[in-house]
Amino acid sequence: MNTKPEFHGSDLEKISEYYGIPKDSIISFGANVNPLGLSRKVKAALSRHLDIISTYPDREYTSLRCAIGEYCQVSPAHVMVGNGSTELISLLIEQRRPKKTLILGPTYSEYARELSFSDSTQDYYHLNPDTGFCLNISDFLERLEAGYDLLIICNPNNPTSSVIGTSDMRSILSVCQKAGTFVMIDETYVEFAPDISSVSAMSLIEEFDNFMVLRGVSKFFAAPGLRLGYGVTSSQSFLARVKEHQIPWSLNSIAAFAGELMLQDTNYIEETRSLITAERTRMLEELHKISGITVYDAAANFILIRIRKPGMTAFDLFEACIKQGMMIRDCSSFQCLEGEYVRFCVMGREENSRLIEGIRRSLG
Repeated sequence: MNTKPEFHGSDLEKISEYYGIPKDSIISFGANVNPLGLSRKVKAALSRHLDIISTYPDREYTSLRCAIGEYCQVSPAHVMVGNGSTELISLLIEQRRPKKTLILGPTYSEYARELSFSDSTQDYYHLNPDTGFCLNISDFLERLEAGYDLLIICNPNNPTSSVIGTSDMRSILSVCQKAGTFVMIDETYVEFAPDISSVSAMSLIEEFDNFMVLRGVSKFFAAPGLRLGYGVTSSQSFLARVKEHQIPWSLNSIAAFAGELMLQDTNYIEETRSLITAERTRMLEELHKISGITVYDAAANFILIRIRKPGMTAFDLFEACIKQGMMIRDCSSFQCLEGEYVRFCVMGREENSRLIEGIRRSLG
């Protein structure tokens, strides 16, 4: 019996081997990484300071936490760093020890995987494709009154690229505070949002102590191999407990050094936001001209579409694109996402135009 293979957004090696296509010839629209690549400024500085690997990093990561505090406009005392946001997700769940968790879905599978190692039940609140995956805040607040130990939100959300505004997040945190619910907010993609201040929960850190914001440098700063993540919360007791159970020197010297440089590279940050904003707008406009798909609005650096052409599946479109040297994400593996959906990130103008034409040709 033939089964269709499943590929993650970063599975270039597996895809290359399966289809017999040279890895270097594939344009990856599946990993959601900044198309500018690593900052030239950071790259040059790293090459000049490789000797830092001969010393241990500061165990408290004081300088890096100060840089994060300035970047996020929060107190460094509220910041902890880790070996990617994945480590922080694991530590947070391990220390919260939830018995009952609500996940806003469809979303990143790592949350469910980490929860599977605990005794927590997993409930989902499904975003509705008929409303563009926009959260019905009043209905959601009612659901929260049922009582949960932990609420997990990815904002902007992966794979829907939908977003919850800061004012609605304040309402969520307020209800959760009264219900005794801790909230984990994954802001991996928030720096790609059109208006970060209207989306990020960082401005609510001093107002509420029942949540932690998680971010990293993998996507926006194009450094997934660096494994630098950070968490921010005003709950000092929880922060101390998490740090106590974290492996010492979890983050290596190079990552700590590079992290500071990245967060201070304003030219790179502005160039990235300018590119993504312009190309995301253009791609959405062009995609809306293609028949046979539903295009959802996007706040992150990726776009979700639903295939409406009879007889065509998400895997069919994935395969048609990979045979043209472009890798997109078949979203069949996302829980709570029923239907034929694919996701692809915003790249450079030439690559984006090629993908749009490839999708148009495949659906023609």
